[in-house]
Amino acid sequence: MEGLLTAETLYLALGMLACGAVAGVLAGLLGVGGGIVIVPVLYTTLGFLNIDPDIQMHIAVGTSLATIIPTSISSSRAHHKRGAVDFSLIKIWAISIVIGAIIGIAVAGQVKSPTLTAVFAVIALIVALNMLTNPNGKAIWQSLPDKLVAQPIAAAVGGFSVLMGIGGGTLSVPILTLFNFPIHRAVGTAALFGLLISLPGTIGFIYNGWGHPSLPAASLGYVNLIGLALISPVTMLFAPLGAKIAHSISKKALRIAFGIFLLLTSIRMFSGKLF
Repeated sequence: MEGLLTAETLYLALGMLACGAVAGVLAGLLGVGGGIVIVPVLYTTLGFLNIDPDIQMHIAVGTSLATIIPTSISSSRAHHKRGAVDFSLIKIWAISIVIGAIIGIAVAGQVKSPTLTAVFAVIALIVALNMLTNPNGKAIWQSLPDKLVAQPIAAAVGGFSVLMGIGGGTLSVPILTLFNFPIHRAVGTAALFGLLISLPGTIGFIYNGWGHPSLPAASLGYVNLIGLALISPVTMLFAPLGAKIAHSISKKALRIAFGIFLLLTSIRMFSGKLF
């Protein structure tokens, strides 16, 4: 019995490490903070471990947000070295992104796991279709909206990102490119958005899940420390590689890769047959 438990633990650890490597590359490549990979993988893993279905998605989202904190730092630093982080845009969007994240935390504390899963799947599908039907990133508007119009957009990015357990790039990159913002610069800036979202998001999910009777071992609220310990260092290690790749391929290839990955993730979420 002990051998089986040891083997299961080893397989879980290897899976988390692999998840961290893929998430790190995607964080640097797409500015997505890795959450778009981490959430479905963790959700599936928790299902195999027979964790209470009512909190599976909450733990996946909360743990994902926690791993995004160091990943976003690593990814944004790598992009900053290449001059791809727009700090003037950060100043305009930052406060509203944080406010949106706080609203998302409040909502997440009131809904059940299937609702969070549906939010993830629907938004991922919308973004995927946009990226695949507009692979050249054709802008609808020729410039970014003024500061007043930008605030609800930034708040929506923060709020829905927290509900999905992602760093913000999944939403902000396609939105920025619709406003004729260069995609490589959008990816770099989105990496820093991830830090603004993941910090309050992590604190909120710890608070929301504190003392829940069905939490798995080594959990701090809805943040599982085992997943955090295994995934986070690897995502930091691989994020610079993703950033390097992002600056070596075409805009069209970057958008198509992003769209295909999101489409597959969404389909698996809807089908309930993740990975």
